[in-house]
Amino acid sequence: MMRGSNRSSNRWRWAFVAVIYVFNILYFMFQGGKTPMMLFVILNVLIIYLILGQWSGIRLVQGTRTVAQNSGSDGMMHSGMSVDVSLHIRIPGFYPLPYVLVRDRLLRHDGQSVPFETSFVPNWKRSGEVRYTTPPLKRGVYQFASTQCLTRDVFGLFEHSGSFETVSTFSVMPQAVPLRDWYRFRRGLRGPHSHASAPRAAKETTQINGVREYLYGDKLSRVHWNATAKTGEWKSKAFERESLPRTIVILDRDTEAYGHFPERFEVAVSVATSIIDMGMKHETAMGLISPGERATVLPPRIGVEQRSRMMGHLTVVEPDATQPLFVAIQKLEPIWEPGTLIIIVSGAANEDMFRAMSWLSRKGVSLSYIGVDEPDARFGRLIKTTWLQSVRAKGWSAHSVRQLQELPTALEGGGAS
Repeated sequence: MMRGSNRSSNRWRWAFVAVIYVFNILYFMFQGGKTPMMLFVILNVLIIYLILGQWSGIRLVQGTRTVAQNSGSDGMMHSGMSVDVSLHIRIPGFYPLPYVLVRDRLLRHDGQSVPFETSFVPNWKRSGEVRYTTPPLKRGVYQFASTQCLTRDVFGLFEHSGSFETVSTFSVMPQAVPLRDWYRFRRGLRGPHSHASAPRAAKETTQINGVREYLYGDKLSRVHWNATAKTGEWKSKAFERESLPRTIVILDRDTEAYGHFPERFEVAVSVATSIIDMGMKHETAMGLISPGERATVLPPRIGVEQRSRMMGHLTVVEPDATQPLFVAIQKLEPIWEPGTLIIIVSGAANEDMFRAMSWLSRKGVSLSYIGVDEPDARFGRLIKTTWLQSVRAKGWSAHSVRQLQELPTALEGGGAS
């Protein structure tokens, strides 16, 4: 559409120039003299200049993009951070360019885009550099679209454009708060059936979970020969353990659970991220269940790869569930092993949520509920204290938070919230 309108506009401008040229010829033919001759020569020079603009070199523009991410203490970029972008642009040719308008676009995984527009005056090498900073970004996967460069002649009559592409993709992780400890990880993890899985806790599986330093007495079968050859030092295979506790975080993606406040779902994602990080630090086998339009089921495991899979999902997850949580969890019955700690993160506090927790409790699991409440205190609480008390009366832990920053106080205190 834009190219078509530009072509149509250019045709009208060329028609205007042609009309002026015809009148200038008639003036020169019938009037004669030095003034008509001078005007005729000047007009011809200007028309040649305008025609040569078609070969200004802007169509063959080249460029490179440098993205400087403002990462957090863990080296990752989190929601709310900005990105510094630098574009170095070079335009081949010799045609004089008064300026270059640069239009860039940042695309999110869900199709949303953030446009940027800036300009520069090319130096004698017909190159230049522009910089800009993005606004604070939401969690997600981002990539840059093709960069468009535009210029006009000195009269502003005709526009010439070109574009170049540089592959730049990066991820913005959900926000998280550090959690030092939680009483559920100390004592609440021993459910009524935990004795069934306790004897298996110290056993090693055959699943390799990485590489560790060689310890005196390790069998030759445990030596990781490839890593030993690459590093020049003895390395052994690290096997995953069937450790207790096993923890599964359930992220409720039902739109109705969060009402008309999308920021509540963002807090829920951040809560789930924070809990997973804490579990991984305690070497707990962590899993993630995220029922939605496309359900994500990651059984409890430990290791860097498991965390990467969970964080990758939490980076792009959206509240798109088509059915209540109570219906979704019944389809995943083999996942709920006795003795597992189930942590439900949701904005719902109703009868359906109570039914879901009751159904899970009959599977012999330990339950904990973390509700994401209305963010604005002026509107009161959507998750009522009486409902939380009814949940605790069943022997399940229950907490509610308005903002992510309230999570450490709610969990580490271990009391009612």
